[in-house]
Amino acid sequence: MYDLLHRPGEMRERTLEITVPDDMGTDIIAVKAGSTLDVDLRLESLHDGILVSADVSGTASGECVRCLIDIEQPVEVEIQELFAYSHDEAFEYEVQVDTIDLEPVIRDAVVLSLPFQPVCQDDCLGLCPQCGVRLLDNPGHEHEAPVDPRWAALAGLDGLKHEPQEDVADASSGVTEEKR
Repeated sequence: MYDLLHRPGEMRERTLEITVPDDMGTDIIAVKAGSTLDVDLRLESLHDGILVSADVSGTASGECVRCLIDIEQPVEVEIQELFAYSHDEAFEYEVQVDTIDLEPVIRDAVVLSLPFQPVCQDDCLGLCPQCGVRLLDNPGHEHEAPVDPRWAALAGLDGLKHEPQEDVADASSGVTEEKR
């Protein structure tokens, strides 16, 4: 890198294989610590600093937010960032002595490329809200319709039948009473 400093027009290309020191992502999906990222790097010396262009690829792993199975997803991001020779408000990153720290740039690009809510497939149906069965594995999965709690007290009346009213004569008084 030292041979690029303050030499506008000079360019170097490198291929790196980086071992990720810490998880890059969220609790749901991330490029896990210990996995590798492949970086095709291009460094170009400019008047104001070093222009870094990179293609980063790797694999993120996590779980589907709908059905909770483990998933793996390819990660591919392109980076282009200018590392300035001197501290300036216009540039976010700076060349430190004769080195460039690519870790925050790569981390930001990888984390921002990950889905907010990863799914195993676009049409994932998720889990049954009553019993937790994965619906893609059991396409005909059904439960009985729930009973409306307002009518639950009447559920035991199924055995009763409507009987016609009949007149019963009271033998002692001769008065007819209606049986209900």
